[in-house]
Amino acid sequence: MEKNQDSFQGVIAIIIASFLWGTTGTVASFSPDINSLAIGAFSMGIGGVLLVITARTKLLIDYKVMLNQPKTLILGAASVAIYPLAFYSSMHLSGVAVGTVISIASAPFFAAIFEHLISKKKISLQWILSFIIGAIGIVMLTIGRDQSSITSYSINQQSLGIVLGGIAGLTYAGYSWAARQFIESGVNSKSSMSGLFGCAAILLLPSLYFTGENLFSNGTNTLVSLYMAIIPMFLGYLLFGFGLNYIDASKATLITLIEPLVATLLAVLIIGERFKFIGWLGIALVSLCLLMQTSKAKPNVK
Repeated sequence: MEKNQDSFQGVIAIIIASFLWGTTGTVASFSPDINSLAIGAFSMGIGGVLLVITARTKLLIDYKVMLNQPKTLILGAASVAIYPLAFYSSMHLSGVAVGTVISIASAPFFAAIFEHLISKKKISLQWILSFIIGAIGIVMLTIGRDQSSITSYSINQQSLGIVLGGIAGLTYAGYSWAARQFIESGVNSKSSMSGLFGCAAILLLPSLYFTGENLFSNGTNTLVSLYMAIIPMFLGYLLFGFGLNYIDASKATLITLIEPLVATLLAVLIIGERFKFIGWLGIALVSLCLLMQTSKAKPNVK
């Protein structure tokens, strides 16, 4: 019962993190003049600094264990640094819907590949079925958007955007797998996430010299920038790291398929976007995927 309870808590933490991440698109829409690369570098970079500050005590204890796994540390930190640049560039080139779908929906697949090929873990039938249902749901969600107010993109732009979305999914899976590897080797979850994000911040923050001119140009941009760094990135990844204590990266990234679902609902309620019936059916399938992943994680209460 205790193991099921811990697993359930881990799932809930990742669901909450996904809700926070799902707010980023709507919040960013209030500051369209901020460079997409800048908001990605600032939010992940500052989020990384905050993670290091809050986890400094545990990080001083665990950093030697992390340094003893240099390949995992380099892979994880590089993945954190590349992810926001690829993710936001994908949305810029192919549209928010397509970029988000490719980035988020491909991450569970790559995470499963990491675990199967490197960690030698088996992929369950439940995971495969829920992944297929969730991926179909995300695609239907995208198709179901009202395209009348969406900017058209050239084939070359969309192709490059899709490639970058795949890179974002790969790197998302990469740092999730690396964080889980550290946790399994005895590193505290806060140390694991803060170590990876802190190293990535060293690479990301200097890029703001070239792209960050509008981050604080007015009150709205300032609030958006601070919100993105503190709430979805800092708090969200703190919760994500906690969740990785109890469940594998492949399952964690699959649960985060809820992120585009939340983004869609917020777009309808706040921005005023419209969806066809097929889009709402996609939401139902993503919800079913989530239920399949949480069904075995619920505590057994008698």
